[in-house]
Amino acid sequence: MAVKPLQTLARALDVIEAVAAQQPVGVAELARATGEDKSALQRVLVTLHASGWIRPAPGGAPTRWELTTRPLVVAAQARRRDGLLARARPVLEALRDATGETAILAVPDSGRIVAVDVAESPELVRTAPRVGLLFPPATSAAGLALCAAAPEEDWDLADLDPDDAVFRRELADTRNRGWSLNAGAVDSSATSVGAAVRDADGRPVAALVVSGPSGRFGAEVYTRAGTLTVAAAHRLGEFRGDDAFGNVG
Repeated sequence: MAVKPLQTLARALDVIEAVAAQQPVGVAELARATGEDKSALQRVLVTLHASGWIRPAPGGAPTRWELTTRPLVVAAQARRRDGLLARARPVLEALRDATGETAILAVPDSGRIVAVDVAESPELVRTAPRVGLLFPPATSAAGLALCAAAPEEDWDLADLDPDDAVFRRELADTRNRGWSLNAGAVDSSATSVGAAVRDADGRPVAALVVSGPSGRFGAEVYTRAGTLTVAAAHRLGEFRGDDAFGNVG
């Protein structure tokens, strides 16, 4: 018999993510964000507070909540165990320095694509995605790089329409170039390029992305950035095939 997930635990994890995204945040705002009843939500918040995951933000009544340092400690422990993240930091910094723009490492996680590390551009005007940012799979440079590098049966991304003509065309362009391009499709002010990072078996496990303001990230610049991103992804990955995207359908 299949074991059913604990709904109360799932609810608590959703609340932690909602607090992280909106902190400091009150019960009414969290109720709108999570769709939870206020009284049930209040019990979850009290439990998370007692367990040391959240705390009342300074400022008095009404209570607004923020994360404690406990999630940071857990994240740091996870980072120490994750070989990809440990290897990625110097690669991200080198890619940022070579392009002058923000470099991002994103990974697929439970149907989503999540930024897990960011090396920000030193430019005063820059794109500044945060760790935890979610990328749309069909339009982002990260999503296109990952999808282009894997056969369709391996895609495990929510809200992805494999039959969408624009998405199919972008996949074909990504494979032809060797790197993905998002020229304002997610944010009109930002342009990004991406490349898949592969494991030893050639499977895409992450995407490297370079992102910059569209005003200075024109065709000549993003072509060079795309080439540099592919080289960086090749260094970071464990796969050593000659073709950046392999023979995928």
